[in-house]
Order: sequence, then C-alpha cells, then structure tokens
Amino acid sequence: MAWWKQIARLVKDPPPSYVFELSEAGLAFAHDGRAGFQPFAPGTLLASPVEDNILRPDAIAGAIERVAPVNGSKKRRPAAVVLPDYTARVTVLDFDSFPSAPDEQLGLVRFRVKKTVPFDIDSAAVSYYVQPALSGKTGEKKIEVIAVTVALEVIARYEALFRSAGFQPGVITTSALAALNMYQGDGVAVFAKLAGRVLTVAVIAQNTVKLFRCVTLENPEDEDEIGAVLHPTFAYVEDELGTPVRKLVVCGFSQRVPGGIDCQIEPLHGQFGLPGPFDAGLLGCLEAIEN
Repeated sequence: MAWWKQIARLVKDPPPSYVFELSEAGLAFAHDGRAGFQPFAPGTLLASPVEDNILRPDAIAGAIERVAPVNGSKKRRPAAVVLPDYTARVTVLDFDSFPSAPDEQLGLVRFRVKKTVPFDIDSAAVSYYVQPALSGKTGEKKIEVIAVTVALEVIARYEALFRSAGFQPGVITTSALAALNMYQGDGVAVFAKLAGRVLTVAVIAQNTVKLFRCVTLENPEDEDEIGAVLHPTFAYVEDELGTPVRKLVVCGFSQRVPGGIDCQIEPLHGQFGLPGPFDAGLLGCLEAIEN
C-alpha cells in the first residue's frame, strides 16, 4: 500500500536516517541496520490526546541518548518519530465535492473535524490525504479523506525531546498509520492492533480506509472487551459495504482473538519481520522508506 506513505506523514522531509517509535512501554529504534528497544519504567509516558504525554522527560531523553548519542555536530540528524496511536485522532471524512486549492481543502477538513476532536482545532496540527475515488452502493462517487489531528501542545513536547538530542523530526506519524505500510492485501479486511491498553481498528476496502477507531481498554486481556469493539466493526462492514469481512489482520495480540470471528485471520508482517505491539509503526516506516 504505497499510498500510505502520503497519509502517514504530518511533515515531509528527506528520508530519515533514524526511526524511533515511542510507546508507554518504551522506545523502539532503528539506524543503519541496527534496531532495538529501550523499556520505560511505568509512569514514564502516558498516551493522551488532550494531556501532556511526557511524564518523565529525563528518562525518555536518557533512552534516546543511550541509543543515539549526540555526535557533536551542529547539523541536526533527520529522524522519523512514530507516536502512540492514542495521541491523535484519525477520521474518515466523505464529501460530495472537494476544492482543488490546498488552503481551501485544509480549511474544510479543519471545519469537519472541529466537533469530533477533544481539543481546540485552532491549536492542532492537521494532516489529510484524499483517497482514491470509489463508487458507493448506489453508484455515486464520494470523495473520502483521511484526516489526522494532534494537539499542538502534545506534538510539541515529543518534538522537543528529539530536537534536544540533536535530531530534526521531519517525519511524524502514528503507529497504526505507519504499520499499514506493511499491509498488501485486497478486498475487504479489518486491521486490529493491540498495544498495551490501546486497541486500534481500521476497515480497509480496495486500498481505501472506510473506518478508523482507537479506544482504550479496561482489561486488554479480556477477549469479551476486545470482541465488543471488533464485532460492531464487522457489522458495520456488512451494513455499509454490503459484504462480509474476508480477512482480519492482527498485530500485537498475545491472546486468542475473540470467538465468533468468521473469516481468515492472519498476522501483519512485512519485509523486516513480524511486528510486535510496540514496534509496528517503526517497521512500517522502514517499509515505506525502502519502497
């Protein structure tokens, strides 16, 4: 899905030499064929769309320094930074018509997501991607747009950590959006990514995203709680797309997928291996850079 390179970026710069993924569990990193993971103590980072995520900045800065020491050069090193899914709001918008001028497009997207985000849209970073046009059930062509919205105060704190370590975070994305670079299927599929207490679900049809959800779970090990998110998603596909889900693509699941899922189930995988719950975005970024 090469087009994910476009919607997985809030900022576009030359290909980064470092890739980092932050999560509540720790810091995943990759550079020059070397990759690893620095775990965080509980309470170091808490993903939120509305509050400061960085609870122990010194601990996170120390982890960055250990894996990528400042080299003394005044030139900043380009880096891709993958944020936890729950820091952002990803919304699928549909339009009967969409303006051609970029400033008008952005203004319209901001207006549409204004009432759906839990923060002031005037203090938010907004990125969007116009998906390929597909005919609906009645034959009409809707224009569908993916919008990614992050509070400026939240994203600025993440950026500051890497700028202080001598990096230029030119590519900033979220884990699930980056991870979807590894998805190569067709038809209708549901993608489910479990990372700690956060479950992210996307409905994909003919290389377009039809639905995107990100929720926190009381008990990530509870199959019934996960099923309470997945089963309505499958029902949505049947009702809105008029077809059953052919495939469930999973990432980060250590336990059995909830019962009653009547389709092919397969793990997400890419050319760099099988992603885990806290490095899927990093591997997805590497996939996009290579392709």
